[in-house]
Amino acid sequence: MINIPKGTKDVLPADSYKWHYVEDKAMEVAKEFCIQEIRTPVFEHTELFLRGVGDTTDIVNKEMYTFNDKGGRSITLKPEGTAGVARAFIENGLGEMPQPTKMYYITPVFRYERPQAGRLREHHQFGVEIYGASSAQADAEVILIAKAMLNKCGIADEMLTLKINSIGCPQCRPRYNAALKEYFAAHIEEMCPTCRERLEKNPLRILDCKEERCKQVAAKAPVILDFLCDECKSHHELLCGALQAAGVKFETDPHIVRGLDYYTRTVFEFVSTAIGAQGTVCGGGRYDGLVQQVGGKPTPAAGFGMGLERLLMVMQNMGAEIPAPQGPDVYIAPLCEQGYEKAVKLASALRSLGFAVEREMSGRSLKAQMKYAAKIGAKKVVFIGEDELQKGIYTVKNMADGTSRPMTEEELTEALK
Repeated sequence: MINIPKGTKDVLPADSYKWHYVEDKAMEVAKEFCIQEIRTPVFEHTELFLRGVGDTTDIVNKEMYTFNDKGGRSITLKPEGTAGVARAFIENGLGEMPQPTKMYYITPVFRYERPQAGRLREHHQFGVEIYGASSAQADAEVILIAKAMLNKCGIADEMLTLKINSIGCPQCRPRYNAALKEYFAAHIEEMCPTCRERLEKNPLRILDCKEERCKQVAAKAPVILDFLCDECKSHHELLCGALQAAGVKFETDPHIVRGLDYYTRTVFEFVSTAIGAQGTVCGGGRYDGLVQQVGGKPTPAAGFGMGLERLLMVMQNMGAEIPAPQGPDVYIAPLCEQGYEKAVKLASALRSLGFAVEREMSGRSLKAQMKYAAKIGAKKVVFIGEDELQKGIYTVKNMADGTSRPMTEEELTEALK
């Protein structure tokens, strides 16, 4: 037997309706906020992620699925959605359209990492990107979109914590990096080997380390909010004001930096304790330098990514209701050979009118057919036997109350309506 690869999971027919539910909610939110869908390839040239995500990140250093194709080109399965959207924005001239450009995606992403709660090696994200808007109001809008999605999926505000931070800009961050280097250099023996390497390349990444010893050291590190330039301070204050005006509760957490190098100024996370320690269900922020990093013109941008597996886990653990699919409107039960021919015609006619129809195809007995109709939750069962064929009618059983009566096809159609 060939087993499923580690870190992947089948979505079985019994559970797929849950995925349809959250995907439908994502599209509802997108419609309410006037956001249009973008679909980018599952794989891109590796250089896109080296330049966009950052070669000091764990994603690039440890987690990417990278291979050479038959033409010798280095190809990578997308580890996140934003870099591909930035590439598409540039390549397709979307910057020439009226701004801002608001896009969403629902996509699989691939990371070779230790599987954890709701985060598999292949997992799925709902993401939103807003390009061409530099104000803190755009950051607030991104957060409001994420909040609307979580609320629409039945996760109440009291079940979530919104954490925000500012990680500055290229003008003020070098001063902060210098302070971090000085602090962490004094604790280098206490840190993991990866963070020792990060110290020179990108000390900000140390704040994102998941090793307990590094987290303890980082807890007393200098705080970025003390090093922000006037513009970044103003941007952060305006964001806080916009969230307060919208009635959104939040905490300022100076240790949030996110795991991607392209972020500038605003970073945020929605955290839930419903799935244990790995509780971040949504994360995002601002990334004004990304489009230029991957070859485009300077373009402000903000957005977020929301893991659908984690979202479903939170919904399940909080008891959020996901309506189960209803059974067929009709189950057609032929009782003789000629009845199968009539069943095909009747099923086609009813389906053309938009009804959900199941019909017998396995040659089961009447008793077995009735058991099956009950198991799949059919609302009505239509019997087609020799007597029905001679009279040109159907015997129709209402499964809710067990009553049966003869009907013509027109009467059956009206009853279903």
